[in-house]
Amino acid sequence: MAAVASFSAALRERSSAANTSSPLTDFLVGLVTGACTREDYISHVIQQWFIYEALEAGADSLRDHPVVAVFLSEKLTRLPAIAADLEFLVGPDWRERVAPLPTTQAYVSRIRHHAARWPGGFVAHHYTRYLGDLSGGPSIGRLLQRRFGFETNGIGLYLFADIADPTAFKRVYREQLDAAPWDDDEKTRVIDEVLVAYRFTTELCADLVRAKASQVA
Repeated sequence: MAAVASFSAALRERSSAANTSSPLTDFLVGLVTGACTREDYISHVIQQWFIYEALEAGADSLRDHPVVAVFLSEKLTRLPAIAADLEFLVGPDWRERVAPLPTTQAYVSRIRHHAARWPGGFVAHHYTRYLGDLSGGPSIGRLLQRRFGFETNGIGLYLFADIADPTAFKRVYREQLDAAPWDDDEKTRVIDEVLVAYRFTTELCADLVRAKASQVA
């Protein structure tokens, strides 16, 4: 009899195709190969500010929730690093010069809605963003350092200095997913919401690619 796949394994399998969608891949590859400019990267970081602001506000509101709390760690916190990135990339007045794109606004609204009404949905977005950045972020950061001549300024979003062993951290996170007290219907809903999170990320990258194309035109 074949072994039954764990919830975290099923989640990874279902979401793997979404993680290789064309607009997402095109934009990220462009950042590290030269097709995208420093300004394109800045536009990307600006949108991450609004997304992580919603995620970390949601985490604060759910810090005592019996299911959500196990997934929360100060070691994952991104907002201070993104703020420092934007001060370096945009200037000390960056807060007055940034705005969310429509896709970002919709993404943020969904995160806030789930933080207030559906903890499992919030975990889906938390998993998608933080484990995604922890998986690929350090490599992207190193490539951006070479591409734009950065040291650590400007790529703080991708640096997880407080996590000595990312592989072990992700393993524990997935064990916590497997231990979550969700029935099969709830697990299906969580997986579906992870796919929604990937779709928002893909649509945001498409927006950034379109913005770049309009500038060239």
